Amino acid sequence: MIIALYFISLALFMILAVLLSTVILMQESKSTGLGASFGGDSQDSLFGTSTADVLKKFTAWLSFIFFASCVILSFWTSSMGRSSQTTPPGFTQEIEENQ
Repeated sequence: MIIALYFISLALFMILAVLLSTVILMQESKSTGLGASFGGDSQDSLFGTSTADVLKKFTAWLSFIFFASCVILSFWTSSMGRSSQTTPPGFTQEIEENQ
């Protein structure tokens, strides 16, 4: 069950990465940016005159969520790696005998 939840969260993390990349590319640059590829002119905007502000705020929130999920998945992955490691049979016995 936990493994399935891990892979679902990993898939959501990848979707978040693609979404963040798309939002970054949609922002207006010195030229018209990726927004012109969708048929929009620099004067036409989906959110009115404050499109740049909305995209900047959305990008900031997505980057915060991306960073937080990256840290959480990193800790989760390392704890899964530690829990799956087992000591070889007789290894603890050898340590006790050598002391």
